[in-house]
Amino acid sequence: MLQAFFNIWRIKELRNKLLFTMSMLVIYRIGFFIPLPGVDQSALNEWAESAASGAVGNLISYVGIFTGGSLSQSTIFGLGIMPYISAAIIFQLLASVSERLKAIQKEGPAGRQKIQEYTRYATLGLCLVQSAFWLSFLQQGGEGGLVYANYRGTAVFWACGVLGLTAGTIFLMWLGEQIDKYGIGNGISLIITAGIIASMPGAITQIVTGFSVSGGDAAKPYGIDTVIFLVVAFIVVVAGSIVITQGQRRIPIQQAKHTRGRRVYGGQKSYLPLRVNHGGVMPIIFASSLMIFPSMLFNWTGAAMPPKEDAGAVYGFFAGFLTLLQSEFANMNGYLYALIYIGLIYFFAYFWTTVQFQPKEMATQLRDNGSFIPGLRPGPRTADYLEIVMERITYVGAGFLAVIAVIPTIVSGLFGIPFTVTQFLGGTGLLIVVSVMLDFVQRIEANLMMRNYSGFLGGGGPGGGGPKIRGARGGA
Repeated sequence: MLQAFFNIWRIKELRNKLLFTMSMLVIYRIGFFIPLPGVDQSALNEWAESAASGAVGNLISYVGIFTGGSLSQSTIFGLGIMPYISAAIIFQLLASVSERLKAIQKEGPAGRQKIQEYTRYATLGLCLVQSAFWLSFLQQGGEGGLVYANYRGTAVFWACGVLGLTAGTIFLMWLGEQIDKYGIGNGISLIITAGIIASMPGAITQIVTGFSVSGGDAAKPYGIDTVIFLVVAFIVVVAGSIVITQGQRRIPIQQAKHTRGRRVYGGQKSYLPLRVNHGGVMPIIFASSLMIFPSMLFNWTGAAMPPKEDAGAVYGFFAGFLTLLQSEFANMNGYLYALIYIGLIYFFAYFWTTVQFQPKEMATQLRDNGSFIPGLRPGPRTADYLEIVMERITYVGAGFLAVIAVIPTIVSGLFGIPFTVTQFLGGTGLLIVVSVMLDFVQRIEANLMMRNYSGFLGGGGPGGGGPKIRGARGGA
């Protein structure tokens, strides 16, 4: 593996791509130290620390995954790349129901470029709306607002805030496109990953600060057993995430033989790879987004309810029921919360697979290319078989996503570890980092193999023919 790192810097083109990618990510991180004008950063930091526990704290951590930072500081990159991701998801869903967008997609590169242009316009609109909501919250949040008094409510503050946040997101979108064009890897995904990894030193510092050999102290509650558990759990969860991300159900494909003159063409055997986790991280993203709002709603309504002794019998019953829901959803670690969360993950796993996976079109393409699944007639029978197989492996993939999603909340509730630390043991952030880094390594691996260099798992030196990462492009 060490030799593979040296081989990367021997190839001029690959070296320049890596340096360009790293420089763009450095620029991305610098932007998080440029604050918005008029915002009281110290008051905002105090508010974020006071709201670190409960639904609001989890919302801060969740939004921080896509903004690349923390809401404890409001900078020009405060919205992050989230508006662009939301716009891309919207058009991806619309393309499955709109015949016009389907026709545009079938136009090839020109159609994809047109949809990309629509996505940029939608990103601009979402930035304007989200920046207005965020600035409105800054003026009303906290005890006396999180904006300096002489800036609060002024046209200058609104203009600078909306333009700054919108320009920051548009710049990040452009940054990601430049990485796609001149760097290596998916630009938008690398930006999100860089933001997630950037919060990891803070979590490690939090554990180191509260560490003592015996543990159990109020000031230093984390003992050696807690640290060992966190390290082992992190390794096991990451290894499991890699296995399930690369896992495939390979369906054998037979190519039909064609006779031309005296020669026979075709007849080769191959396979059709179906990913076990076909939905990727999207089911967790959708489920997490929906589960945040009930948690905050029950907290707010529960605080406004009068005591039971001051209410009537019927009203007291509803107040007690609301209190029960509030206790289940307050810290996002109740049993009812976990069950609903898992149910939503399964629902969105099947929903996203239905949107992305089209068995009829796949069966038609196999038939048009002269290929078939042994024992099945081309056409509708093949489509039904592919749909049944995908339903079964989606059940397994959704189960894995559910386990990964609830691990952070379970560990946080059982061991009293902050969610900012346990979020690296599973959930959306970990899956994003694992999938993006696997894709990044596979792209580098492909560049090395193309130039007859050994990859990260090769024997070392030019011409090495070591094994490649399982599931990599062109791999077995």
